[in-house]
Amino acid sequence: MSEPGAALTDLALGLVTLACSPLLRHPNVNPNWRRTVWWAAAAALAGFVHHGFMTSHDDLEGPSWAVISGMVVVTISFSLAATVTDVLGPGRRRLFWLLRAASLGAYGILALFGHYGIGTILACEGVTMVCVLVLWSVALARHHPEAPRMMVALGTSAIAGCTRALPRDVTEIVGLDPTSVYHLAQIPPMVLLCVAVRKRQAPSGALMRHASVE
Repeated sequence: MSEPGAALTDLALGLVTLACSPLLRHPNVNPNWRRTVWWAAAAALAGFVHHGFMTSHDDLEGPSWAVISGMVVVTISFSLAATVTDVLGPGRRRLFWLLRAASLGAYGILALFGHYGIGTILACEGVTMVCVLVLWSVALARHHPEAPRMMVALGTSAIAGCTRALPRDVTEIVGLDPTSVYHLAQIPPMVLLCVAVRKRQAPSGALMRHASVE
């Protein structure tokens, strides 16, 4: 393996995510959450192949990372679709595309100034994740029954994302590189997300109905 630490930790993330996916077979679970988890697992397993075997080939590393980046974009898209439905209710496709357009528009603006590529795409997907956090924050303020668990899962994921910026001399204390630490740090948020979605207590659109009553 060219990058054994990053490869094996991505494999662990993918396998744990797959192991948690049966929790989402409950009929009340929004199918977009299942798709989110499946794509997240697939992206992690693809990351295992990328770090383990593709990074040692200059002609394959770029296309391989492009595929994984596309899988991450799809994963985040499904999480936004699930959030819009769960928080605001069904029939909100227009709002979903409006929010997706925000991240795509951000990428378009950066591309005009010469900042384009895979890294920029992933950075702009942060706009989508902010939209997800904002929607669940509003849901929390309006006492949506799923919001507390979702905020814990999403907050833990945000904290895990920060580990990627840790300097190597810090992560080497535990014998890992920053990318490997990031992969391991993403495991608890995925488990928390699956548990939060599985334990839903109200059908989709609870917040919308609650707001209309007020």
